[in-house]
Amino acid sequence: MNDVIAADDFGVLTEAATLTISRLLPGSAQHIWSYLVDSDRRRQWLAAGAMEEKAGASVDFVWRNDELMDDPGPRPDSVGEENRMTCEILVIEPPHRLQISWGSTGGVTFTLEERGADTLLTITHHRVMERGTLLAVSAGWHTHLDVLVAKLGGETPRPFWPEWQRLRALYDARFAAAG
Repeated sequence: MNDVIAADDFGVLTEAATLTISRLLPGSAQHIWSYLVDSDRRRQWLAAGAMEEKAGASVDFVWRNDELMDDPGPRPDSVGEENRMTCEILVIEPPHRLQISWGSTGGVTFTLEERGADTLLTITHHRVMERGTLLAVSAGWHTHLDVLVAKLGGETPRPFWPEWQRLRALYDARFAAAG
C-alpha cells in the first residue's frame, strides 16, 4: 500500500470546529449499520461496548487500538493502552442515522446512505473546540475508517499508530492552510 491519500478521504471542517468525514463502503446500509451498533463488529475497527438500540440508552465505549490488527506499530507515550468513554444515544433511526453524545464535544452523528451495492457512511463530529482535540479526532476518525475499509475489503490495514501520527500532522497542515 502506498502513502497517497485521496483528497476526498480527508475530513473537512463543515462549520467552525465541526469535522465531517465520509467513506463509501461495500455492502448494504443494514450491513454497515451492524458495524456501528454491534459491539463485536464495532471493536474490529473502532471500540467495543454493548449498545441498546434506543434513544436515551448509554453506551460504554472501550478503545483498544493496539488490538485492531496484528502489528499496530508503537503507541505514542501520551496515549493509554485502553481508553473508555460513556456516551448516550440521542437519535437512532436504523439503518440510516445514529447520533450520540461524545465526551466534552457536541457529539457524533453517523449517517448511512445506500449507493447501489455500496453505502456512504458519513461521520460528523460536532463542536470540537480545542485544536489539539480536533487534530486527534480528525486523525482518529480517518485512521479508524481506513481500518474499517481494509477489513471490509479483506485487506490488512496499515499499522494504526504510525498512520494516526502521520494523519495528525497532515490534518494540522491542512487546517492551518485553510486558515
